[in-house]
Amino acid sequence: VQLVESGGGLVQPGGSLRLSCAASGFTFSTYAMSWYRQAPGKERERVTSIGITGGSTNYADSVKGRFTISRDNAKNTVYLQMNNLKPEDTAVYYCNVYDGRRNRNFWGQGTQVTVSS
Repeated sequence: VQLVESGGGLVQPGGSLRLSCAASGFTFSTYAMSWYRQAPGKERERVTSIGITGGSTNYADSVKGRFTISRDNAKNTVYLQMNNLKPEDTAVYYCNVYDGRRNRNFWGQGTQVTVSS
């Protein structure tokens, strides 16, 4: 399993970023996918998840109405569109897939998102 995130960077408050996660090594279209984030000194938290067809999504309260998760099963890629970014969104963002049969989480290397003026 390989997950490779991209798209992070420095953005001003109120700005937008789109993260991408390219997946390989497993049958992408049969797994739900998630984005997590970890801010300095804080525990990693789940931001959002998406079902296998993209029809089912859920979000942490802190990002509802601002972030949108989507997936393209033809490209084995999951996206995170982040709008109206706030300084408290600053964190390393990780792509995640959970393999229930092996009871194992797989993570990407993470991409840094910094929201600052």
